[in-house]
Amino acid sequence: MIDSNAVIHRAFHALPPLKKENGEVVNAVYGFLLVLFKILKELDPMCLAACFDLPEPTFRKQAFEQYKAKRKKAPDELYAQIPMVKDVLRTFNVPIFESAGYEADDVIGTLTNAKTEGALKNAENVIVSGDLDTLQLVNKKTKVYFLSRGVKETVFYDEEKIKERYDGLSPEQIIDFKALRGDASDNIPGVKGIGEKTAIELLKQYKDLKGVYKETEKENSKIKGSIKEKLLKDKENAFLSYDLGRIDRAVPLKIDMDAACWGGYDEKKVLKMLADFGFKSLMNKLPGAEQKTPPVAVKKIGENLKLW
Repeated sequence: MIDSNAVIHRAFHALPPLKKENGEVVNAVYGFLLVLFKILKELDPMCLAACFDLPEPTFRKQAFEQYKAKRKKAPDELYAQIPMVKDVLRTFNVPIFESAGYEADDVIGTLTNAKTEGALKNAENVIVSGDLDTLQLVNKKTKVYFLSRGVKETVFYDEEKIKERYDGLSPEQIIDFKALRGDASDNIPGVKGIGEKTAIELLKQYKDLKGVYKETEKENSKIKGSIKEKLLKDKENAFLSYDLGRIDRAVPLKIDMDAACWGGYDEKKVLKMLADFGFKSLMNKLPGAEQKTPPVAVKKIGENLKLW
């Protein structure tokens, strides 16, 4: 499951402004292809899903007008490459998933939450992203293939790796951590004055946000002084931040996803596409194009949607 917008942004800022003969900037497309090739070679997926954000306001924006308000608008050259990346994905027969009002993270979360049968019953979910928000989705069946630097260096995050990074916190506690600490990149307020270290210590003692506030509001609370004052003062922001930071795993997807069982690609079409972009260096790096036999499996999300 590719967090496509995150990969595009990472590629755009990591690579020089490569241009086609007509002057169009295509560095994000090139970087996205590097990541796609890496996925195909290293992970050899049975199924693929490229998930995208849509321009419509999300439910988070409707709940909190200032959500992501401090982010600088990306250059037009980046946005112009999103349709190009989608064309690339179609050429590789990789299906695209998106839903108005939701972010790519929510679509990914919904896919990881689906019940699997048949050949995919014990399959591992791998989320490809350059965004740490997806770490909350990690469990025994789901890992995050994180772009740690540019588009070439990656780190696999499983439950143990998350505990290592966040001093013992579990993936389930990442949402509570963000609710307390906030997230400047998304303009999620959190509790003013509560930093990473304090947030981790509170969660290690009281498990989750509700547990922290249950203790905070006791008459003889063990949480005292300025920390207690800060928590009480920003209680509303803390729970708002929890809702903003939580990935929705029940997106009402209204699209046919039977094609997600990846069957390979037409090498001639892909080579022509690479030539049209001027990506000659990638033509010799093309992963094997042998046709795959899609696994027979069924997934269900909701009552009416069948996939794979």
